Amino acid sequence: MSDDDLLERARFLVDALRARGWHCATAESCTGGGVATAITGIAGSSDVFECGYVTYSNAAKSKMLRVDATLIDRHGAVSEAVARAMADGARAASGAECTVAVTGVAGPGGGTPAKPVGMVCFAYASDGAPTTAETRHFAGDRAAVRRAAVACALEGLAGRVVVP
Repeated sequence: MSDDDLLERARFLVDALRARGWHCATAESCTGGGVATAITGIAGSSDVFECGYVTYSNAAKSKMLRVDATLIDRHGAVSEAVARAMADGARAASGAECTVAVTGVAGPGGGTPAKPVGMVCFAYASDGAPTTAETRHFAGDRAAVRRAAVACALEGLAGRVVVP
């Protein structure tokens, strides 16, 4: 995934948000603000980008996004349940019409057999649709996993914005 590819995905998202009259927000953990960086790299994105939350710690997820600590204890920070709560929390806190949440194991350490390095959970929340989540597995080193996760998040969020 090249910088140009990320730029194209971000530009498509910004154009789609503008066409729909929507704003977006991000809730990120393993990507460390990479999704927000990609979006705000597009000139004029201030018309559609509300804010980004980088909630790397469990405490930050709870404090900033109102993710219930028992949910994190029960499912782990890297889970679809927590990703959904992050997306819903970002939407409630920001007032944006759509949000994306990303939480995962970028590596090189931290993986387990149940949650290996490269496992990333995404969630999407938007007006008029239920919050959805998906888990993806990416190969490569830390940078490759993070870059692939950013690309996936941009594409998934655009899918929520584009009106068929």
